[in-house]
Amino acid sequence: MKPETWAAVFSKKCYKQDMDRVWAEKHQLLVYFIMAYVFSWIIGIPLALSVAGKISKLPLSLHYLTAYGPMLSAFLVIYLTKGPQGLKGLFQKIIDWRVGKKWYIFAFSPILLFIIMELLMKNSIDFSALGQVNFLPNLGFLALLLWIFNSGIGEEVGWRGFALPKLQEKHTAIKSSLILSIFWIGWHLPAFFYLPNYMQMGLTIFPMFALGVASGAIVYTWLFNSTKGNILMAILFHGAFNFVTASKAGEGSVAAILSMLVVVLAVVLIILYRNKNLSAARN
Repeated sequence: MKPETWAAVFSKKCYKQDMDRVWAEKHQLLVYFIMAYVFSWIIGIPLALSVAGKISKLPLSLHYLTAYGPMLSAFLVIYLTKGPQGLKGLFQKIIDWRVGKKWYIFAFSPILLFIIMELLMKNSIDFSALGQVNFLPNLGFLALLLWIFNSGIGEEVGWRGFALPKLQEKHTAIKSSLILSIFWIGWHLPAFFYLPNYMQMGLTIFPMFALGVASGAIVYTWLFNSTKGNILMAILFHGAFNFVTASKAGEGSVAAILSMLVVVLAVVLIILYRNKNLSAARN
């Protein structure tokens, strides 16, 4: 091949890469949501088919890998549009621990509420049950780390770390939360066909589940905006909430009460913070 031909091929390749970058830049949210589903459902759908007996049995512990779909999608889109520097900026927001003590208290409030509920109901607090999660041996309090590094980091780096700020560039905080909640709700669908607790509830509970997720999206937006875009607080809150509700200790009334409190809190936050940013911080 002649040198000028090599130059032409290289030029076309560079042009295509530039066009791909421009397209990804223009359609960041579309690419993000599609890839978040792809990365998670490539595991979730086979698990559902496995439980239904359509394919060979798969270890259900693979479920925990689905949580990383939103994070991997965020990494992909940021790298395509902003390169390594964009990823560096995201990592800095993840490890930023410099927020007020009250936000750490709120982040771990699901655990505090669990203890209060147990005391009010005059139950002996079985902390060991908090370490009993689906498909894994009893992890004790290490289960909290599991949830922080799994659904906490895996989901929040994507949903709140990437998607929410992008949505808020064009929409109010409440509208952004509701748009995000639609994709967040749909993302959970495969789990209703293989997770024991979801299958036990059945799709008839889906409207209540959707209400809970939409309310949670409002609460997460308030937390994110009030801490000026701190992803770590969202990660810790998500991890603490799952630590309680996804454990044996959180089955039944505990999970129901905590979920209802999230709905109530979402309504209160909408009433209290009517500004566009849905934030306790001064604008």
